[in-house]
Amino acid sequence: MNTALALPPPAETVLVTVYGADRPGVTASLFSELEAFDVPVVDVEQVVVRGRLVLAVLVGAPAEPDGQRGLRLRLHKWAAAEKLDVEVVTGLGDNRKRREGRTHVTVLGAPLLPSAMAALAREIAECHGNIDRIVRLAKYPVTAIELDVSGADPDLLRERLARVAAEEHADIAVQPAGLSRRAKRLVVMDVDSTLIEGEVIEELAARAGCLEAVAGITQRAMRGELDFAGSLRERVALLEGLDAAALEDVRTSVRLMPGARTLVRTLKRLGYLVGIVSGGFTHVTDSLRDELGLDFALANTLEIGEDGRLTGRVVGPIVDRAGKAAALREFAEAAGIPVTDTVAIGDGANDLDMLAAAGLGVAFNAKPVVREQADTAVNVPFLDTILYLLGITREEVEVADASEEAIETAPAERPLKTQRVQPAA
Repeated sequence: MNTALALPPPAETVLVTVYGADRPGVTASLFSELEAFDVPVVDVEQVVVRGRLVLAVLVGAPAEPDGQRGLRLRLHKWAAAEKLDVEVVTGLGDNRKRREGRTHVTVLGAPLLPSAMAALAREIAECHGNIDRIVRLAKYPVTAIELDVSGADPDLLRERLARVAAEEHADIAVQPAGLSRRAKRLVVMDVDSTLIEGEVIEELAARAGCLEAVAGITQRAMRGELDFAGSLRERVALLEGLDAAALEDVRTSVRLMPGARTLVRTLKRLGYLVGIVSGGFTHVTDSLRDELGLDFALANTLEIGEDGRLTGRVVGPIVDRAGKAAALREFAEAAGIPVTDTVAIGDGANDLDMLAAAGLGVAFNAKPVVREQADTAVNVPFLDTILYLLGITREEVEVADASEEAIETAPAERPLKTQRVQPAA
């Protein structure tokens, strides 16, 4: 083992910052110049914005007499030849140690306005936080910016930034920094108004001629005003006598939420397991499981009579608010993944227990009661923006997209573990 790797950075250091037009070879050329001085590299940061480069290199100060003067002269001569600007500053030690209470703050906007960034930065400062690093995760379908923050109490920061999000019409998520986010490997979604547009039961009700009555009950249940299991039985009872062929008609008319395919495809390509759990019906969720290659699916089953018509009853235990949370745990256990390493996404009150049980609960275009209680909320109409909360960049999404043609032409792949997990009785 090379024990020199464990040594602290040199007491005296030199910060070299290069500015100018980016092009291939600049970084290699700079380090070639530094190589002549036999100094240790302490830190490197580089960013390119619209073709403009900022490259910062922190090295140990040269030990030879007049070494620093020689370094400055050589680097200024190099920069002039390369048509770049360079700044060389001598100081002591390494970067300032990051403070305790480190968090990731992700802000999404379509568009993202300066006023939102200004308000966000002010609140971080007022919470005694310091912004250590800022990076863009995506520029479409929304602008997604991630800030590494230290020194602020995460709970206070989340509370203050929730107000900024509401006032500035932006989505802001606050998550603990560290390995926990990268460890997440199971994503479980609600279906109606989350993975797909609309509510399946209302589509069935429209065909049964009772849409207004069913929609009213649905809205009250989603707001948390009615017990979900009771409200489902009440709505399903109104479907009694509907020809079961309507189930197939509704299944074929289902429209995925914008970004749903991209979300699932990217997660799967990056090694995540993906499941759905729904207060809706298996005739739709089983089809979605097969179409999208999902690993888990659970929903309610409508009873069909011998005459080929709906009886107005549900077969077996109802997947309600508690059932969804139980399903999340059972999916995680089946996958060998701790519940703390899961992500849950939903929009209604019957998703609240599931969102609370997951390591990260995301309210997606949700009712107010859900937005208030979830870890974070996303209010743009693109499901794939959830990827940015996981630190996945648009570039990684595009790699998954580029692989799609190869996937389509290859032999069909079955999920590693496709299961329907029954809810606890």
